[in-house]
Amino acid sequence: MFYAILAYHVEEAIKALTPQEDAALMADLLGITTQLRDEGILGPSARLGATRDACTLRGPGDGVIIDGPFAETKEQLLGLYVVDCATRDAAIAIARDLRSVNPTAVYEIRPILLFKPGVPLAGK
Repeated sequence: MFYAILAYHVEEAIKALTPQEDAALMADLLGITTQLRDEGILGPSARLGATRDACTLRGPGDGVIIDGPFAETKEQLLGLYVVDCATRDAAIAIARDLRSVNPTAVYEIRPILLFKPGVPLAGK
């Protein structure tokens, strides 16, 4: 079964990292994702942009676009991983590995009921 591992964090804490601290964190996370890719269980993953650049579509009909953060919580969704695991416990173990190198993050593990990989995107 596919699971989404959603990475929540206090956005200001990430923005406060020095370029060297951010690069070290990303290198540590890359180590885990490289291993998962090599095992054939990592799907798409992404580091999301700043919440100030986000917008939300909400409401009936065509809806209304609202600028800014889309959550009313202390932590913001800053990234996600899609992993193919046989059990929920296996997905939780991966989230624990991610948290071991990013201990102030909060990871939500959620089953994916429908997965459509789409087409490969051109790299930029």
